[in-house]
Amino acid sequence: MRFGILKELTEKRVAITPDFVKKLVAQKHEVVFEKGCGANSALADVLFEEAGAQASDRTEVLSSSDVITTILPLATEELSNVKKGAVLISQFQPFAQAEVCETLANHGLTGFSLDMIPRSTIAQSMDVLSSMASISGYKAVLTAANYLPRYMPMLSTAAGTIRPAKMLVLGAGVAGLQAIATGRRLGAVVEAFDTRAAAKEEVLSLGAKFVEVEGATDDRGAGGYAVEQTEEYKKRQSELIFDKVSKADIVITTAQLRGRPAPLLVNEDMLKAMPDGAVCVDLAATTGGNVAFSKHREIVKQHGVTIIGNSELSDDVAEHASQLFSRNVENFLNVFLSEEGLTYDFENEIIGDSCIVYQGEVRYGAPALTK
Repeated sequence: MRFGILKELTEKRVAITPDFVKKLVAQKHEVVFEKGCGANSALADVLFEEAGAQASDRTEVLSSSDVITTILPLATEELSNVKKGAVLISQFQPFAQAEVCETLANHGLTGFSLDMIPRSTIAQSMDVLSSMASISGYKAVLTAANYLPRYMPMLSTAAGTIRPAKMLVLGAGVAGLQAIATGRRLGAVVEAFDTRAAAKEEVLSLGAKFVEVEGATDDRGAGGYAVEQTEEYKKRQSELIFDKVSKADIVITTAQLRGRPAPLLVNEDMLKAMPDGAVCVDLAATTGGNVAFSKHREIVKQHGVTIIGNSELSDDVAEHASQLFSRNVENFLNVFLSEEGLTYDFENEIIGDSCIVYQGEVRYGAPALTK
């Protein structure tokens, strides 16, 4: 089979790195890459060539590859240039963009959506959402520190003692936990909130204080995502978060609901109550944001607070993000790739759940999630 690697049009990352190229070539597969595909990830063309890949232009990669892996889906206008019957692997998010399935089907393609891989123990090694979230959580704290007009750690100096910054993390999933760990390493006093009861032990193990609201809706079976809560719970949650936000120098928000807008956790009144110079980093900005006034890939100031909206901070750590993404793809393909090619066993939960279109036929069957 021939595997194609493209330069992402709006990302610094690249979906497949030279390490994986070597393994594909060792399995007797061909690999062709678009010139410059890894330039923004500190991966020069020569590294791909030394691994056994052939350099080409974008049109040739699209038209000659049997399998193309990208971080973000190809633009619709490019699909007509893709080889008939090719397999596309990307993050299609069919639960949010239902039309993508019909689009792929109309072009006679097969599509695997990496964000549909079950978030189970057996599939952890191929979970791109967790890999990228971990980097985003780390980068969120460093980004906040750059904009905060204060030190993070407590410092004792000849001129007096500087108190440590107070950091609040809303959402203690993969991104939140990495943010907690990074904030603690930098010397901040960290508190964290999450509706998921299972998060408490992990938060405490990292040395942060867990902010707990009684009466959360059971989140088991939610696949690591937050779940919708009752109005009574939201009221108690809002009151407690208001108190914590009003004292925080840094707020990192990570809460997302699959297929739905992100919950608003930090409203305008909370922003008004925050200290001047405080910073909010909103990692849920692409789905509406957890912070009022948040806009994806924009930095705005409201009521003396800097609001940084960016759900793709992992792109700012492009080299390691590419390495992890590529390893996730490698582990995914190992489930059904051999020297002979791809074997489709739809009884396998990983293959069955992630394949949204197969040879021009739509397989994704949960349209209710898009409502």
